[in-house]
Amino acid sequence: MIIKKAQYVISSPDYTKCPAPDRAEYAFIGRSNVGKSSLINMLCNNEKLAKTSNSPGKTQMINHFEITSSPILLHKMEKGGRNEGRWYLVDLPGYGFAKISQRSRRRWEQMIENYLRKRENLQQVFVLIDSRHSPQKIDIEFLSQLRKWDVPFTLIFTKADKETQATVSKNVKSFLGEMRKTWQFLPQHFVTSAVKKLNREKVLDFIDEMNKRENENN
Repeated sequence: MIIKKAQYVISSPDYTKCPAPDRAEYAFIGRSNVGKSSLINMLCNNEKLAKTSNSPGKTQMINHFEITSSPILLHKMEKGGRNEGRWYLVDLPGYGFAKISQRSRRRWEQMIENYLRKRENLQQVFVLIDSRHSPQKIDIEFLSQLRKWDVPFTLIFTKADKETQATVSKNVKSFLGEMRKTWQFLPQHFVTSAVKKLNREKVLDFIDEMNKRENENN
């Protein structure tokens, strides 16, 4: 997939205020400080698209970005944009951020839950996991909620450049092993680095395949 254009559209306090559900949508979420904004910027090849910050909890609303893309094989044959695809990439608030009031945390949780369960054009949720760490209870619990709500998701392990390859592989294996204790089938996963653009093409190709299936069903 070739990303031809990526632009910010709107930040919404509730799923009912989001743009019309007229195209495929892919949401990104993870524990605070997991590198979500950096990953989104890397995928879209735009360092200024999603705001990055050293202060966790910066994202507080449902942020929509409109993406214009085309499959790699068709990129050179396009005429007048006939093969362009348009879809939404959504940046969701992080979970597990402790330095906010109980009331604010509950509001965020309800906003995220309503979006994940009721947004009709949501195709896939990409759950970001920090590859530098051993399995974290809060991540496992969040995935269990997604299963309970019947929300499809894919795992993206981030910050693979921050540790040795052996450590990253060990942590990824441990995380998947923890899931196997209660999951019959494991989701697809990608190991990424925003700095090295590791597996950028694989993630985009995965989205491209889902876009194709969505178009075929409509």
